[in-house]
Amino acid sequence: MDRNYTYRLLKCLYEVHSQLGPGLLESIYEEAAAKELTAQGFHVERQVPVPVFYKGERMQNDLRLDLIVDDCIILELKSVTEYRKLFEKQLYTYLVLKNCEMGYVVNFNEESLQDGIHAVYNSRYTNL
Repeated sequence: MDRNYTYRLLKCLYEVHSQLGPGLLESIYEEAAAKELTAQGFHVERQVPVPVFYKGERMQNDLRLDLIVDDCIILELKSVTEYRKLFEKQLYTYLVLKNCEMGYVVNFNEESLQDGIHAVYNSRYTNL
């Protein structure tokens, strides 16, 4: 992943946190992040449905991803007081299901957003 690209993407998330601060609902951060990323030239999709299969059979309910940026980075947004490593494992599963290379768990409920950004990489990613 290009450093300039990553810098621009993360700068958008910092801007959202700077403007709104911690303590709001995830849906508010999702909408604001989508607006900021779009304004900075990124292609953003919200609440993207991803089919889930169990033993070859499609499940009735799709998984919903918070944000996908440029069809390659998944952003899993949180606003929680207690961060759990489980969030990163969930994102890893999402990356595998969508065959995306990387993503970020972003917990906006931090005094400093730097403490709330966690990169996750898909070791099973295949560039098709």
